[in-house]
Amino acid sequence: MYTLKKSLGQHFLRDENISKKIVATLQQQKFDQLVEVGPGAGALTKYLLPIENIDFKAIEIDDEKVNFLLKTFPSLQDKIIAGSILDIEKPFTGKFTVVGNFPYNISTQIVFRILDWKDDVECMIGMFQKEVAQRIAAKHGNKIYGVTSVLVQAFFEVDYLFEVHEQSFDPPPKVKSAVVRFRPRAQRKTLKSEKDFFILVKTAFNQRRKTLRNAVKNLFEEKVLQEEIFNKRAEQLSVDDFAALTFKMK
Repeated sequence: MYTLKKSLGQHFLRDENISKKIVATLQQQKFDQLVEVGPGAGALTKYLLPIENIDFKAIEIDDEKVNFLLKTFPSLQDKIIAGSILDIEKPFTGKFTVVGNFPYNISTQIVFRILDWKDDVECMIGMFQKEVAQRIAAKHGNKIYGVTSVLVQAFFEVDYLFEVHEQSFDPPPKVKSAVVRFRPRAQRKTLKSEKDFFILVKTAFNQRRKTLRNAVKNLFEEKVLQEEIFNKRAEQLSVDDFAALTFKMK
């Protein structure tokens, strides 16, 4: 069979109903190219492989799981990318969809990888630790609203779909889980530049207890810093607020 590796954050989905629910939600959108991240023992894979008329790939870093998957699902031959999503090249040319029960120890890094590929990701449905999922979907004014919330929501509509109990996994994690969906915004936020936007958001939340005026004072001229909005703290600013401020940066 296979062994579970804590070092890789492996908690394999064993609840068939959850697997089916994720795949049913995935199929609400049309797609031609699909990549599964971290197939593990194939709980989702076995429902993804029968989907007709798509190009399917799976990214798996664990050699033992790669061998297990190839033995269990012979049709995966030449469809597995052995490596980490954080290190590989983009899996497809053109638009593609991403799905996965993401390893919780790198799930936030996976989100940033999706942002790297945002021009081609037409949908992403992923399982996260509940707290991470809530943070991604949080709106301004919420104490868990932060860097990830703003950067993702600038480019994607985020849907917090449903929560998953610990007992749905083997071994059961010590935290609850939740599934979220990213879909590209019909119209992206207008930014001075993505680089300025990322710098502003990260700087603002790096000292989130301070007013914006004190947190980002090095990014703006003194005259601009006198504007009313700088009396607020980072968590009080909407994605639109951050986007608009990029045009006033030095």
